[in-house]
Amino acid sequence: MKQDEGNNKDDILQQVVAAMQEKKAKDIVHLDLTALPDAVTDYFVICHVSSKTQATAVYDYVLEQVWKNCKEHPYHREGYENAEWILIDYVNVVVHIFLEEKRKFYHLEGLWADAKITNHSEE
Repeated sequence: MKQDEGNNKDDILQQVVAAMQEKKAKDIVHLDLTALPDAVTDYFVICHVSSKTQATAVYDYVLEQVWKNCKEHPYHREGYENAEWILIDYVNVVVHIFLEEKRKFYHLEGLWADAKITNHSEE
């Protein structure tokens, strides 16, 4: 299910990445899934953090910035309670905030290896 084209997925993507950068998330990437026929969304945005406190801070700031700048609430969200892998679903953009060890374990970049990957980390 995808939202109307009125939902500017590129603006949401930009706000998510900027919010992650502001909260010092690590290894921020987005996967462009638009060319993959069975993809469930257009973009995955993935990052990791060093603590559950930082995970919830990134989550809160992503929600705040996307609402403030795009007037979009997530369609679905989960994982906030244990804060090891938090998912925020904006339908066309799905955000993944991991603790580092969980990111290594699930390795979403490997599962979606056919996607075009763009690195947004400031190193």
